[in-house]
Amino acid sequence: MKKYSVLILTVIVSIVLIAGCAKESSIEDAGSAEKTPAGNELKVALVSDVGGVNDNSFNQSAWEGLLRAETELGVNVSYVESMDRSEYFQNLETMLESENNLIWGVGYMMADAMIEAAHTNPDQKYAIIDKSYGDETPENLVGVEFKAEQAAFLVGYIAGKMTETGTVGFIGGIKGAIIDQFDYGYHAGVHTANPEVKVLRQYANSFTDIAMGKAIANSMYEDDADIVFHAAGPVGDGLIESAKEREKWAIGVDKDQNSLAPDNVLTSAMKRVDNAMFNVVKDLQEGKFNGGSSVVYGLSDGGVDIAPSSDKHVPASILEEVDALKKKVISGEIAVPFNKESYTAFIK
Repeated sequence: MKKYSVLILTVIVSIVLIAGCAKESSIEDAGSAEKTPAGNELKVALVSDVGGVNDNSFNQSAWEGLLRAETELGVNVSYVESMDRSEYFQNLETMLESENNLIWGVGYMMADAMIEAAHTNPDQKYAIIDKSYGDETPENLVGVEFKAEQAAFLVGYIAGKMTETGTVGFIGGIKGAIIDQFDYGYHAGVHTANPEVKVLRQYANSFTDIAMGKAIANSMYEDDADIVFHAAGPVGDGLIESAKEREKWAIGVDKDQNSLAPDNVLTSAMKRVDNAMFNVVKDLQEGKFNGGSSVVYGLSDGGVDIAPSSDKHVPASILEEVDALKKKVISGEIAVPFNKESYTAFIK
């Protein structure tokens, strides 16, 4: 009987000791986690512009940047798509209610909704693509801008060098400061390559009307343009469709769009929204947030450039000239215009 009692007592003591060790181990693990916050504790959300995250353009690039943050940094990411401008503020509120550490707005058209959200919720961190509020930027908001005119200048140069008809085209989405960068940068590039080349220009007054994009492109190709560049989001899908049907050249924007029409997308003016998104999230994870200011990306830091696929169709000799132009832009020898006034000064 005593043997059984001793055995039972030994088992009980062993269980208590094991439980105690397990509890102690758990506490130590928790302490380590607190000292080094896990990436998945950071929640980052994206509110898209009206193009949506599958627009083959800057909204998609933005989402790809967050997906990279999820993969490489272990961040929890999510998005909500805006179908109409009227949804911007409510979508920002939805992401606020989800207790995200950082909420992104993609596109300058969200500027008013974003500044209102930042003022209304001073403890919430926000970031916006393609907008700077200058000295009026709240401390809980960071703006991210791009020197898109620099990439547009380079593809404009390519168009001016490669046109066989002496006429090229530009399709814009909605007129404004951001699209002006592409518009006048492209015009300057064409002019630099060949001042005699004619540039057709038309705006779709939309970033989503694919049919309108195709109609404008058809008209430009009928008017003798053989290369057309767009800065119009999904409207540009219509341009690319027209280029395929008519066996003409299209120039993509924001992402490398050659995959949409491998035989007809000559090059693309890339704006690395994905890299910007990733960099800001990485900084936040490391305890840094540039609230109250703006970050600007250009050729010098890889924020803009021509597409890697450019060498498929652009002759090596022209790409060498483009590389020489890049160096002049980065050094400041060439100041690429970004609006009507700077373009007028540039061509003089």
